[in-house]
Amino acid sequence: MYYVYILQNVQDESDFYTGYSGNLKNRVQHHNEGKNTSTKGKKWRVVYYEAYINEAVARDRERKLKYDGRVKRFLFDRIKSQFRK
Repeated sequence: MYYVYILQNVQDESDFYTGYSGNLKNRVQHHNEGKNTSTKGKKWRVVYYEAYINEAVARDRERKLKYDGRVKRFLFDRIKSQFRK
């Protein structure tokens, strides 16, 4: 299984990171241990993920979320609406 995930910075809730991995639990642990240069020095929590059987499909979805403004905006609006009360 491959996962496309979105992390939220625990200290700065407006800071998000999008990635993909074959092992979501270990990958989040690596982010929180500072083993990823893009997220080093911050604590993260998973706020969204999608599961895929095919790695190429997961990579393509991650790329769309990172670089296609419309796709990214739609999903992030959905995610952020969870935190509004």
